[in-house]
Order: sequence, then structure tokens, then C-alpha cells
Amino acid sequence: MTEDHENKFRRSTEDMIAAREVPDTPQTRAPSYALAFADDAFLAREDMRPVRLQLELMKPELLMNEAGVKSTIVLFGGARIPDPVNKATARTETLAELTKYYDEARKFARLITERSLAKDPCENIIATGGGPGVMEAGNRGAQEAGGKSIGLNIVLPHEQAPNEYVTPELCFNFHYFAVRKMHFLMRASAVCVFPGGFGTLDEMFEALTLIQTGRMARVPFLLFGRAFWEGIINWQALADAGTIAQDDLKLFRFVETAEEAIAALDDWDDKGKKRRDIPGR
Repeated sequence: MTEDHENKFRRSTEDMIAAREVPDTPQTRAPSYALAFADDAFLAREDMRPVRLQLELMKPELLMNEAGVKSTIVLFGGARIPDPVNKATARTETLAELTKYYDEARKFARLITERSLAKDPCENIIATGGGPGVMEAGNRGAQEAGGKSIGLNIVLPHEQAPNEYVTPELCFNFHYFAVRKMHFLMRASAVCVFPGGFGTLDEMFEALTLIQTGRMARVPFLLFGRAFWEGIINWQALADAGTIAQDDLKLFRFVETAEEAIAALDDWDDKGKKRRDIPGR
């Protein structure tokens, strides 16, 4: 029910408050007596998984709608790539070299956000996984431009907590990877992938597969760092083997700098074909 319509019924929040004020008896202490929507143990039951999936889909969707988010530019990238200021903390020489992409992600997010603020603050909002490394750089650049950014966090045993630059009211937390991935792409007008590990590879290939199979409209898809990506993936070998088409190599472009990425977005063949949704979701 929207704010435009008067609610004729007692609100659930009122009943939640009232439920705390009932007499303390064996009956009121029984788990069965708790309101179903306020009962954490009940909601966490295995057979309530479909409801939890729906809740994780609906909560960010509703809040982003209320915040007016029309489209996003998604940044994927490694959580272990530090700010160049902390380059000495990198656990390998390669990670130390990759710190330059922290700066490029930060600059790219700042430039994109500045452009969005000048045209439509609800378009092309930076969206990241909300964690450290490249994700932090993206949210940081958006904040430095004076704009908002989205963080789609997930509960993990390590490495994942919201970075300090995510806009608080657009900071979300997920249990289900699948639902989180949907939210990354539901509003995406472009996808930018920086060097990273398993998580980055997973997100990159899933998005490319959706585009390749027509489950998602083609959007600008940029890979930062040709040497890194060609060093770990033999793209041409996939085409030569026939496991992908030669034209599939045109689904993405390599870029090195924020400025080159901006130019690639402006020059993208299908840049006018923004998608709002995953068909049939």
C-alpha cells in the first residue's frame, strides 16, 4: 500500500509493539505465539527458503525504487587490491602492481558520477559489491564527486563488510548469491570488470553468458587491464576451439584508464539500448 492511500487496517508495526506488551505467561512465551513475520527462528527454517529468497529480491528493489535509482554502472573487481597508499601491504608483487586499478576505478567512478549529477542524478549510479579493494575505490570515487553509490554486500566468513564510502541508505546485505547477482544486473547500463579473483570471474562470466545467450540486452562491457585478462584467459583459444563464436569476442572491450573507459562508453555501438530488467524474472 502506497503513501497515497489511507490505510484502513491496523499496521503490522503497531501489532509488533503491542505483542511486546502482553502478559508474560507460558502461552505468550511459546514460539508458536510469536507473530510469523516477526519470528526470526521461524523465518530461518529450511522450508521458508522461498520466502527468504523473495524478501531478498524485494527489499533492495523497493528501496532502490523509493530512492529513484533508474540505472547503474556496475563495477566488479578484486577485494584484495589495496589503495596504492597501502601498496606495501599487498601480499604479492602482482597485487602491488594492480593497485593502479584502484586509482582507475576511483577516478572512473568519480567521472561517471560527475556526469550523472550534471544530467540526471538517478541515472548511472555506481554499484559495487560494497566491500574493500576495487569495490571500495568505486564507492569512494562516487562519494568524492558528491553523489550516491550502491553497495551489494554478502555475508561471508572473511573480507566482506561494507566499506565506509557506500551511501548508507543504498547499502544492502545478502545471504543468497543468486539474488545478489540479479540486483547487480537488473538496472545495469554498463558493466566494468577490474582484475580480481574467483568472485570477479564468476560475476564477469555470468554477465557475459546472459548477454551471449540473449537473456540480457547487450550493454557496454569493459575489461580493465588487457595484460591481466589475457594472461589468465585465452579468449582467442575459446573462439578457435568453437566453444564460443568469433563474434562473442566483440561483447567486451579492453581498456586501461578511466578516461579510455569513458570514451569507450560514449562510443559503444549499443549505448542507447539500456535495459531495465532481466526478461522473465
